[in-house]
Amino acid sequence: MLDGVSLDQLRTFVAAVDEGSFSAAARRLNRVQSAVSAWVSSLEAQIGVVLFDRSGRYPKLTPEGVLLLADARNIVSGVDTLKARARLLSAGLEAELSVVVDVFFPTAVFSAAAKAFASRFPLTPLRVFVEGLGAGYQPVVDGRCSLGILAPLSLEFPSLVSESIGPLSLVTVAAPDHPLASLKRRIPKATLAKHVQLVLTDRSGLSAGHDYGVKSASTWRLADLSTKHAFLRDGVGWGNMPQHMVSSDLADGKLVALDAEGMLPVGYSLTMAAFHRASEPPGPAGRWLIDDLKVRYVQEAQ
Repeated sequence: MLDGVSLDQLRTFVAAVDEGSFSAAARRLNRVQSAVSAWVSSLEAQIGVVLFDRSGRYPKLTPEGVLLLADARNIVSGVDTLKARARLLSAGLEAELSVVVDVFFPTAVFSAAAKAFASRFPLTPLRVFVEGLGAGYQPVVDGRCSLGILAPLSLEFPSLVSESIGPLSLVTVAAPDHPLASLKRRIPKATLAKHVQLVLTDRSGLSAGHDYGVKSASTWRLADLSTKHAFLRDGVGWGNMPQHMVSSDLADGKLVALDAEGMLPVGYSLTMAAFHRASEPPGPAGRWLIDDLKVRYVQEAQ
């Protein structure tokens, strides 16, 4: 008998609870009161449970009805979600959007965009991965991610196309008690090479054999940028960082900018861009996210 429970019965049950009476539920559902009473009675008969106490002027949920109400709501809500998602998919909206974000990209900007995305596309799950260097490109190249919000690499990716999001400033830094911080002149390459340089490592094999900005014979390679940041503040070594991640440290004197020969000139920036496979352009949700990030990125830089 339970297999015969219909969605109409469950909707009527929920409506009767929400409206407080069978007559009010009938008006909401655009039915006659007798039909609402019949739907509820047939539901009770099928599940073998009395849902309403009808002894008073208005029907009142029984303890069993209270327990089953949540289940009924979940079923009705689930079906409504299924129907809404099916309509969106038939209109071309992505079933899911997978994005890999470069470790250099400002987290606050992407978080704000993700919050707006959730409101704009509540039925499209957003999967986010954070990677650096070639490990950011790999999931876009092999199709695991639809989009990559990435910093440039000196490598060619013929299968990908990109569009600029905005510039990202980099700066060479060290802790104020680091030996290099005490040098008030431009630091020669030979001096840099005597001290440990902290370098972000590539968790993919795409950039094997390529070193980006490595000037020291002694390098410590770190898999994530937050650890590199902590090591820099503790004076473990020197290295390059995104300006937005260390701006407060520079202002508070917890880090100092280095004028280093062969390293980043003052005001140096690289261009963050959105990458996707040429054969699979972004759908409505992906297109919206790219455009939203462009706007937010410009606003953050002002």
